[in-house]
Amino acid sequence: MWYIEEHVRVERQLRGVAAEVLRRYEKWKDIATYSGPQGLRSIRGFRDEALGGEWSGHRSSRLGIQYRVIYRVVAARHVFQVLAVTAHDYRRRG
Repeated sequence: MWYIEEHVRVERQLRGVAAEVLRRYEKWKDIATYSGPQGLRSIRGFRDEALGGEWSGHRSSRLGIQYRVIYRVVAARHVFQVLAVTAHDYRRRG
């Protein structure tokens, strides 16, 4: 069994999101708790992927078209550390 540790800002970030995003996040937590990282990677709808750059060492899963959960896995402790649930910004920077 895996455990979920949420950063204090996650509760605040979830306040204004749609009910469907909340349901997907709860489902994400259930799968993470019972199946671990392999369970999340096996469900194609989450499109779980490793992040690079300043987020190197973290992963991202889709909760819908716009929202993502950003997290880190501490395998030695069987813990998912959720850092953010945020709207993905598609605007090109440059």
